[in-house]
Amino acid sequence: MLKRIHHAAIICSDYQVSRDFYTRILGLSIIAETYRAERASYKLDLALPDGSQIELFSFPDAPPRVSRPEAQGLRHLAFEVDDVSVCKAMLEAQGLAVEDVRMDELTGRRFVFFADPDDLPLELYEASPR
Repeated sequence: MLKRIHHAAIICSDYQVSRDFYTRILGLSIIAETYRAERASYKLDLALPDGSQIELFSFPDAPPRVSRPEAQGLRHLAFEVDDVSVCKAMLEAQGLAVEDVRMDELTGRRFVFFADPDDLPLELYEASPR
């Protein structure tokens, strides 16, 4: 029945800051950008190389969501990468604070956490060797 995750939707507090973060810093491609005047809201569809997407929304007066420590709900969004250390260095070169690289005890793969402009926890998770 379920095949894969099609998209994750994120509501941001500052549309232009988040747009810049996801496109320029993370390098996601824009599929479509729509301004919905009746809702005073932007919707930005972003593509990852595997075809999955992130929908970035802005809504006026959206309430903040408790994110840490370990609040209920979506814990974090993880992106698969070939080399965690290389990606970590690229993010740090853009001025982002990135946690230390850790090892997943269950899979033996490396991972690291950082945050988007609204403090949404994001993870880079190293692909398994081919």
